[in-house]
Amino acid sequence: MDRITNKALLICLLLAFACKTGSKLSPIAPDVITEKTINDTDDPAIWINPEDTSKSIVFGTDKETNGGVYAFDLNGKIIMEKSITGIKRPNNVDLVYGLQLNDSVKTDVIAFTERERNQIRLFSVPDMKPLDNGGYPVFSDETDPELKLPMGIALYKSPKDGTVYAIVGRKSGPSEGYLYQYKLNPDSSGTVNAELVRKFGNFSEKKEIEAIAVDHEMGYVYYSDEQHCIRKYYAEPSKGNQELSCFGGEYFKSDIEGIAIATYENGEGYLIVSNQQQGEFNIFSRKDNSFVKAVNLSTLETDGCDVVTVPLNSTFSSGLFVAMNDEKNFFFYNLEKLGLK
Repeated sequence: MDRITNKALLICLLLAFACKTGSKLSPIAPDVITEKTINDTDDPAIWINPEDTSKSIVFGTDKETNGGVYAFDLNGKIIMEKSITGIKRPNNVDLVYGLQLNDSVKTDVIAFTERERNQIRLFSVPDMKPLDNGGYPVFSDETDPELKLPMGIALYKSPKDGTVYAIVGRKSGPSEGYLYQYKLNPDSSGTVNAELVRKFGNFSEKKEIEAIAVDHEMGYVYYSDEQHCIRKYYAEPSKGNQELSCFGGEYFKSDIEGIAIATYENGEGYLIVSNQQQGEFNIFSRKDNSFVKAVNLSTLETDGCDVVTVPLNSTFSSGLFVAMNDEKNFFFYNLEKLGLK
């Protein structure tokens, strides 16, 4: 009887989600729903533990003046000793593997924006040590305070020389040069400095730019011009600032939000992009950016998302997709549920 009751409750829950979002697609239930944060979840980043993938960590921002970057295990439980609190409105978070600190030491790192302090932060993973002397000011050359408020961030590790860059977006900005790209330079003290190396990126001026994602292997950066299109540029500064594509806008109800890039061999894979007000995710080909399909993952008002395509444990045997849900939590899915391969 309990099993029947639980199944009925799950069906009711999924139907309620579908009604709220307006999606007409069959809802797909998450495998794990995380514990709730204090304020307002926004953006996740997945760290794969190289020694034991079952101990991988999902980092997720909690966006408010008393916010933080919370660490979750694969059961959705908060790991407080790996969480970073006391952050003034952290917005987006990203991760890169193997930042070279000196000749003999590498570390994985997360970076996130701290909007109310007009800066970005950098921490090592998994020991969660700050590497930034308290933070890097961004958009410092702007005179209008409204143009200094950081939101989106993506890390890019160059396959040419291993240099790591932070690409940062903001709450509002000009029609050209909306994004700033910073080179992360380790120094002899074991900390890392940030050097502005370029300004790039067109903006429709319709709403804002928040979600940014990098395809490290292909060398592209994508970002959501929220009510216009998904924009595509080279991530390598030396390749210039010409826009490569502006695509997909016709498939979204309103805001184009979080972008996750599912990578497979030989350039195969997908861009998974939140269609926020429709309560769905639009999926595009990684190779040519053509539209593939939409899915309803039962989330409400999804901002950020992330994905990995390697098995982590028995629950996430084909990889993990994480989506923010507008109830102070995140939803975790075994990647095969999205029907990508």
